Amino acid sequence: MIKTIAIDDEPLALQLVKGYITRTPFLELQATFDNPLDAMEFLNENEVELIFLDIQMPDLTGTEFTRILGGSHKIIFTTAYEKYALEGFRLEAVDYLLKPFNYEEFLKAAMKAEKLIRLERSDKVQEISVNNEFLFLKSEYKIRRINFNDIRYVEGLKDYVKVFLVSDAHPVLSLSSLKALEEKLPKSKFMRVHRSYIVNLEKIETVERSRIVFGKVYIPVSDQYKEAFQEYIDKNFL
Repeated sequence: MIKTIAIDDEPLALQLVKGYITRTPFLELQATFDNPLDAMEFLNENEVELIFLDIQMPDLTGTEFTRILGGSHKIIFTTAYEKYALEGFRLEAVDYLLKPFNYEEFLKAAMKAEKLIRLERSDKVQEISVNNEFLFLKSEYKIRRINFNDIRYVEGLKDYVKVFLVSDAHPVLSLSSLKALEEKLPKSKFMRVHRSYIVNLEKIETVERSRIVFGKVYIPVSDQYKEAFQEYIDKNFL
């Protein structure tokens, strides 16, 4: 749902837009206002993504109000005056509805705004989800945050992975594949060295006869991954 408000100093026009918003499945009406100043106070305290905004209003016009907002909301202008169209588009309004407009015209404008808003939401989700510091794993009916720097190595079993940590003597067991986990780990820090093992390159202290040594654990480097691992060693060899 797209959180929406409407602003218009004409009661009948405001009632019409309110009805159109209520009829539209993907719009959620938060409030209506007969002047921009009251709307400004509401916007300071509430999350709103889309504003249906009249232009010709006393005290503060719709275009002046838009410039004050500074592009932080999607705007669809609703006005009886065609002369404001150019200024509206200069302010990067999503659309410009000339009164009187019907529901079909309203819906087309709303769908245009929906497309833009959902695209921005998707971009934000990607920005949030991509990181090089941690991931979440489900283990024993809980969701655990695993910091990449805390991982020593990962062992893949048939349907599970065991994540061995620096900070915990007991590995974290999670229902997942080694391949799925490999895709989540940053390649700058982790390397697949065997069909059953991924190691944190920063935690390697000893390599002995094509085996990586972690205390009493010896992790083999298989032929399939030996060349890439040797290249990493050579690049950091004195």
